[in-house]
Amino acid sequence: MWRLIILIQFLFATSFSQNLDIEILKKVNTNRNQKADRFFKGISNSVTPASVTIPISFISYSLINKDKELLNQGFEQGAAVLGNTILTKILKNSIKRKRPYETYPALNNAYKVKSYSFPSGHTSSSFALVTILSLQYPKWYVVAPAFTWAGLTAYSRMHLGVHYPSDVLAGAILGTGTAILTSKIFKKDNLQNNPSIINIRINI
Repeated sequence: MWRLIILIQFLFATSFSQNLDIEILKKVNTNRNQKADRFFKGISNSVTPASVTIPISFISYSLINKDKELLNQGFEQGAAVLGNTILTKILKNSIKRKRPYETYPALNNAYKVKSYSFPSGHTSSSFALVTILSLQYPKWYVVAPAFTWAGLTAYSRMHLGVHYPSDVLAGAILGTGTAILTSKIFKKDNLQNNPSIINIRINI
């Protein structure tokens, strides 16, 4: 896990020069169709409800129908989302990157956000959720719409002027990596076969 954090920090330091970062953002943000702002705000605003509702729905449905597999999937989704949220906040508060519109007032941001910029929390959460769902259900009709939504989420953060391209790239890497790591942890024999370990698996 710490290797993933180091990778994200390395990305912040080296993968984008500040000039390239802001130039890409300017092209996306200042040339945008502002009539689409409402749509992209809706995409951004859908991330938190989806990240909470989907795991809870799996868990609730599984308890009602006594379905152990769905129960474990719900816990796995929740663990991926929660783990990603914690890592995102750690990185935000350690790097403390200002929002692009704070550094470049010429940007036409759609609204202001109080938290730090790097990495993009909306992007990391959406990629964590769709990656874990895609690992659980590796069908095109799940993977394609899921990653389309996550991609639109990433783009929306630049469209609305609240994140640099490197913020959303780091968020996508962080969310995807957290979900993959969570999936591997849940598939370990000692976690699958021992219900006593942090009570993740429940006998119904």
